[in-house]
Amino acid sequence: MTDIILLDGGMGQELVQRAGDKPTALWSTQIMIDHPGMVAGVHADFYSAGATIATANSYAIHRDRLAKTEMEGRFFDLHAMAIAEAKAATVAHGSGQIAGAIGPLGASYRPDLHPETNVAVRLFAEVAEQLVDNSELIIGETIASIAHAQDFLTATKPLGKPVWLALTLDDSDGTRLRSGEPVASVLPVIESGVGAILINCCTPEVIPDALKIIGEVGIPYGAYANGFEHITDEFLRDSPTVDTLNLRRDFTPKLYADHVMGWIDQGATIVGGCCEVGPTHIAEIAEQLRVAGHQIV
Repeated sequence: MTDIILLDGGMGQELVQRAGDKPTALWSTQIMIDHPGMVAGVHADFYSAGATIATANSYAIHRDRLAKTEMEGRFFDLHAMAIAEAKAATVAHGSGQIAGAIGPLGASYRPDLHPETNVAVRLFAEVAEQLVDNSELIIGETIASIAHAQDFLTATKPLGKPVWLALTLDDSDGTRLRSGEPVASVLPVIESGVGAILINCCTPEVIPDALKIIGEVGIPYGAYANGFEHITDEFLRDSPTVDTLNLRRDFTPKLYADHVMGWIDQGATIVGGCCEVGPTHIAEIAEQLRVAGHQIV
């Protein structure tokens, strides 16, 4: 029997489906204004499915993403909204932890847009400061390059909360980040104080190769994949939206849970889901964990 931390699934796509609104570059942020309480409802459903962590809806709340939009001046209250929605669901559930999520600067999957270190560290630190007091941990998601990992750690480790790194892979090569850099190049960046290293937001088939590498660090590790067919050229633009991506036709809860159980067989102790992974996927993972004799913590 192994203790397994079960993360939640993907917030953004679940919100789009529930709201019925056309996605924009800030779809998951805008929904907190247009549909108050909907984010808390998603958190609640993931908790009911078996998740033990609520990942705050703060991934895209960056000054550079809000710039020149109607939300440009709402950096602080948007973070407060994201934390409040996660906290409401956690209190109602009676247990669980909140993870403050920090996504990439510029855009997802675009390491070429990552700013110079002095700028990146300042921006990451400002976001982390909005999350740290009301989160049990800080997680840097969809980290696509070594520079991104280094700058995120420089900004967040001084705050004194556990910090998790979640790396995103080339969808055709699990040994490389989306920047093309080897996953192994991240290992020297992992210093004392990093609580876990994860793989996220890539196709599940490439994750086993990366787990063989990150398992050498000696700290807890795991993964949470997405359900996209592949990251298209159309998506890799300055202001991508999810309507340019396609859900895999075979992406059933059973298929995804089978992948997850394979990662656990490799030693992963933190699992969950990213984009297109809904409460039914998390519920199937929870069931398979219980049947296999694991303890969800």
